[in-house]
Amino acid sequence: MAYETEDHETQYCFPAINSSCINEKRSRHENNIMYVFSSLLSAWTVFLNLLVIISISHFKKLHTPTNLIILSLAVADLLIGLVMPIEATRLIETCWYFGDTFCGLYSIFIAMLISASLSNLVLIAADRYVAVCHPFLYPHKITTTKTLISICLSWVGSSGYMTVFVINNGFFDTSLRKDMCYGECSVMIGFAWIVTDLLMSFIFPCILIITLYLRIFYVVHQQVKVINSMMKGGKRVMEGSARRKSESKAALTLGIIVTIYLLCYIPYYICSTSVISTTTIHVLSWVLYTNSGMNPLVYALFYPWFKKTVKHILSLKIFQPASSLVNIF
Repeated sequence: MAYETEDHETQYCFPAINSSCINEKRSRHENNIMYVFSSLLSAWTVFLNLLVIISISHFKKLHTPTNLIILSLAVADLLIGLVMPIEATRLIETCWYFGDTFCGLYSIFIAMLISASLSNLVLIAADRYVAVCHPFLYPHKITTTKTLISICLSWVGSSGYMTVFVINNGFFDTSLRKDMCYGECSVMIGFAWIVTDLLMSFIFPCILIITLYLRIFYVVHQQVKVINSMMKGGKRVMEGSARRKSESKAALTLGIIVTIYLLCYIPYYICSTSVISTTTIHVLSWVLYTNSGMNPLVYALFYPWFKKTVKHILSLKIFQPASSLVNIF
């Protein structure tokens, strides 16, 4: 519990410790609003992403390389939804009551999830690039086994990099944390690591994603022009056109997910590397977390199969015999 002096001006996270952080005071009304918002956002994110995970895991027709990456992204989003209450407690109470060790592990975990989400988006962009730009090579280049290996490597790489990042910034070294007050959970990052992390965790992946999607939409545009010219010439182009249309629609849908991700993350990364108010960083960080609850909405708007699978799940039809073999397309 925080301690409040008799003049009601100063509160401390740990009054018995001289180096305790100061607990910023807020009205009970403000705290209640923030707790309700974070709780609803957490429940929303977990519930919707759980529907995505159950849908892709249960129905055999959805066991495709692209959907496996979507499943991996949904797992990362679901885990972010589960840790939102911890982040909300740190934001609202302005104190960290769970100890330095758990703070370090929590920092590694949340950073790993954010990095894994971006890694999954890179895999999605690569998958759509091959599907649209090299459709005849897609069945051979992109297989279920290769996709699973890529997903595992992305998670292992993200967790390994973030573990090294946190440890090398002296988080678990008490001598390097002496300038921090007791009850604070943050990582003191050196300038070299700021630049390295910005390049490795954001700029390079985003450049790769944007480059791949620009190429994808250029190829789609060229394909549309060819098909339209052939139709005007009176030629029948039924064979292969339906598949190209399907791949293009999938690329557009996943491109929207990537765009939303970038719109949520770019402001945070720009502001986190400059001198800006703590309040702004907190607001942008929650915009970042909100992204995890938005992806399933995109699936619901653009993927008819997701609407059908949700109906099966909520009506408990998935418990019927052979329900996993139902044709949902």
